[in-house]
Amino acid sequence: MALQAPNSLMGCDLEELRSLVESAHQPAYRAQQLFEALYVQRQASLEDVSTLPKDFREQLSGDFPVGFPRIENRFSSTDGTVRYLISFADGQSVETVWMPEGDGGEAGDGSDAGGDMEKSSGGTWDRATICVSSQVGCAVDCQFCLTALLGVKRNLTAGEIVGQVCAVLNDQKVSLPQRRVNLVFMGMGEPFLNYDSFMKAVRLLVEGVGIPASRMTVSTAGIVPRVYDFGGEAVRPKLAISLNASNNELRSRLMPLNRKWDLEKLMAAARDFPLRNRERLTFEYVLLDGVNDAPQNARELVELVRGLRAKLNLIALNPGPGLPFDTPAEDRVLQFQSILTAAGIPAFIRRPRGRDIYAACGQLKRTVELVTV
Repeated sequence: MALQAPNSLMGCDLEELRSLVESAHQPAYRAQQLFEALYVQRQASLEDVSTLPKDFREQLSGDFPVGFPRIENRFSSTDGTVRYLISFADGQSVETVWMPEGDGGEAGDGSDAGGDMEKSSGGTWDRATICVSSQVGCAVDCQFCLTALLGVKRNLTAGEIVGQVCAVLNDQKVSLPQRRVNLVFMGMGEPFLNYDSFMKAVRLLVEGVGIPASRMTVSTAGIVPRVYDFGGEAVRPKLAISLNASNNELRSRLMPLNRKWDLEKLMAAARDFPLRNRERLTFEYVLLDGVNDAPQNARELVELVRGLRAKLNLIALNPGPGLPFDTPAEDRVLQFQSILTAAGIPAFIRRPRGRDIYAACGQLKRTVELVTV
C-alpha cells in the first residue's frame, strides 16, 4: 500500500508522522519512534533504525526517502571554522558553516560558555555555532554580499533546513544535549522570505533535535510584515536586523529592499517587537570603507536606535570577487564603535570566522573549490 505523506521523512512533524503510521496500519507509538530516529538519533537511513520492524522500514523506504542531505565538500579554516557544501535530492546545494569555540570567546548570539572541552573533527571546543541557510541563493540583492550574486533559485523545505544541522552535527560527532550548540540563521537566503518552512524547521530543531530556541538567532534584511508575525510566535529564536546604513538614501542604494520597507517602517516594527525578559534586539551593520562608516553615519545610527533595548554588531566587510566595496581600516572601525558606545549604545566588533575559506558573513556563494583571499 502506498503511504500518503510528504516527499521525504525529514521535515515531517509528529502529527504528520502519526498520519503516516496510521495509513500504514502500524501502532500509534511508531510515530514517536520514527520522530526520535529522524531528529534525536539523526539517522540518515532507515536500515539503522532498529526500533522499527523490518517490514515497516521496507515499506517506508519503498515510498519515499529519509531526505537526509549529502555533504558534497568541506573546507577547513586556520581558525577551526568548517565550510560545508551540502546538496539535496534535486542537485541544488547550499553552504552551512561550523564555528567551534574553545577559548571562551563569543561564538554567536545566544551562546553560553560551555564546560568540559570536547574533541571533534574541527578540533577542541567547548561550544560551537552553526550558520544555517534558508534558501538556495538569495533574492534580497544586498550590494555587498556575495550570495546576492547568485540570485534566488528556490526556497529550502523545513526538512532541508533541519537536515543541514543534522548533517553537520553528525559530521562533527556532536552529542546533544550534552554539548552546547548555537544556531544562527544567517547563511544563504532571507529566512523571512521562506517564513513557514523556517518556522517549521525551528520547531523541529527544538522539539526533535534538542536545541533550545534561546540558543538560536535569525537575521532578516527587514521583511517588515514577517517581523510582526515573528513577534507573535510562541517558540522563536532571537531577532537580528541587518541595517547596514544610517539613512534611507544610503540604505536603498545598498539594500534595494529598503525601497519597499524603508527605515521608518522597519524601525517602527523594531520598536513594536515584543522582547522577552532580558532579551535585546540585535542590529547588524556591515562597514564599507568610505561608504557608510563615517562619523556622521555613526551619529545617525545612534538616533535610529535610541531608546531601544538593543545592541549593535559591527562587521567590517568580508571581501570577495565582484564586490565594488573595500574593507575599512581598523582605526576607522574603532572610531565608529566609539561614537556608539559614547552614546550609551552597546556596540561590538564581530571578528570574522573562516574568511580564508569564504565562510565569513556575506561570503557564502556555493563555492566548490578552496579559495584564498
